[in-house]
Amino acid sequence: MSQEGSYGRWTISSSDESEEEKPRPDEPSTSFLPHAEQGAATEPKYTCSEARKAAHRRKIAPVKFSNADSVSQASPPKRQKGGSQEDLGWHLSSSEDELPPETQQQRAKDTGVKEEKGLPSPRDGAVPGAGHHSPSAGHGLETSGEGQDIWDMLDKGNPFQFYLTRVTGIKPKYNSGALHIRDILSPLFGTLVSSAQFNYCFDVDWLVKQYPPEFRKKPILLVHGDKREAKAHLHAQAKPYENIALCQAKLDIAFGTHHTIWLSPLYPRIAHGTHRSGESTTHFKADLISYLMAYNAAPLQEWIGTIQEHDLSETNVYLIGSTPGRFQGNQKDNWGHFRLRKLLKEHASSIPKAESWPIVGQFSSIGSVGADESKWLCSEFKESLVTPGKESRTPGSTVPLHLIYPSVENVRTSLEGYPAGGSLPYGIQTAEKQNWLHSYFHKWSADTSGRSHAMPHIKTYMRPSPDFSQLAWFLVTSANLSKAAWGALEKNGAQLMIRSYELGVLFLPSAFGLDSFRVKQKFFSRSQEPTASFPVPYDLPPELYGSKDRPWIWNIPYVKAPDTHGNMWVPS
Repeated sequence: MSQEGSYGRWTISSSDESEEEKPRPDEPSTSFLPHAEQGAATEPKYTCSEARKAAHRRKIAPVKFSNADSVSQASPPKRQKGGSQEDLGWHLSSSEDELPPETQQQRAKDTGVKEEKGLPSPRDGAVPGAGHHSPSAGHGLETSGEGQDIWDMLDKGNPFQFYLTRVTGIKPKYNSGALHIRDILSPLFGTLVSSAQFNYCFDVDWLVKQYPPEFRKKPILLVHGDKREAKAHLHAQAKPYENIALCQAKLDIAFGTHHTIWLSPLYPRIAHGTHRSGESTTHFKADLISYLMAYNAAPLQEWIGTIQEHDLSETNVYLIGSTPGRFQGNQKDNWGHFRLRKLLKEHASSIPKAESWPIVGQFSSIGSVGADESKWLCSEFKESLVTPGKESRTPGSTVPLHLIYPSVENVRTSLEGYPAGGSLPYGIQTAEKQNWLHSYFHKWSADTSGRSHAMPHIKTYMRPSPDFSQLAWFLVTSANLSKAAWGALEKNGAQLMIRSYELGVLFLPSAFGLDSFRVKQKFFSRSQEPTASFPVPYDLPPELYGSKDRPWIWNIPYVKAPDTHGNMWVPS
């Protein structure tokens, strides 16, 4: 771990913020390369936002605060006992722009890997954080060390292949069924030939170290969204590694980001001489190829060809992606929340008394969603999420909506304390314009997976029954609560505009031969629950904010907490 110290590396993405909070697209950024005269050695060495570097500087020289009354009112954040500073890194979960590079790599959304045994293209499930975290996220220090046990865990029992990332600082039993990126890259899965990593941010040195020594010189393609100085800095990071090639995702619409995450099993190669397409009933193969083609990037053509040569027919999840652009006609149904709307209409099972089945959304970043709920959230976006199957109709306005987003208290009592808020970017300028949104907010709680004190980086959306014992569908994705990620209608509804790259997988009961999923009581439970029990990574039903609870907002002056040296943290 580098000089960033005991809290790990800060990372904040501004991709979900409102346009007025962003730098103008025609102005070059100056936030990435350190100035020699300012002590470059102390600056973070990875790319990304100015906010991250500002947070780093605040950690080195915290703001002093001497108000004794406030000190007495705010108890110190909980911290791990013992261990060196390196043992106190990040513990977040998957999914947009806010993870430290270590955790982001761990969740690298699309980890495409060519192996002699086949192609690990997207599997039937996502690794929350990669495809999940699920709620929590490992920071790169916690490794499994379980060898063959990992293979056994992946090889049996879990019909959904939905996993959480490992977390330092929680009870071992809550990591027994979780994964680290090193597990994914393990030789147990075969001899690695080459790999492609799609992500928002890269710490190249760290990423290379996650590969087994025997694979560290194999070809690696990094697909990124960096521009200007950030792009130059990434190239400088990669220069010492002759085996690393870079591919820039084009973000032609201002304020978009490149952010995708997902894991797959080993898909077999289609035997020569056969005429099998290797397609699944969910059309996963074609949708994945369409997503990669949307990059319009020559380095990805080889990967598209490789996917075409493999059999993905056993996949039983649907792919939901977002790509930058303005889409009209039938093209609207290919991306963003309109893609979710189309799949639910065509493949979701009808549910009794659907108006009482709520929508639950959980995310780690929030963008500008309008002056009131009618502007986007409870109009076009909610309409997509409440779309019933072909056989029924649901008045969307009556369906309850629960949004899970950490409160100030969640952050204060987290494994990292207040610095964990650096991965929950919700700008104060945006928040002040949409106070109405906060009435929908619920606290973060994940006792079911042992991750209540691990601030979430995962993004999930679902439709549970009124008693939260069943699910009509479940989605794990990189898309936060923002129009940039999901898309927003323009031209009186004739056009859908999306700014960012996103990717997620949708679990529909019909693809598993079921009418609905049962909610698993404990995420890591090994009891004899029905195999159709879906492992939701946080607690249901979600708990509403109390009268004194406030959502975590970046740059709020009333949040102050003493660090271990008696200094005061003021996130501003």
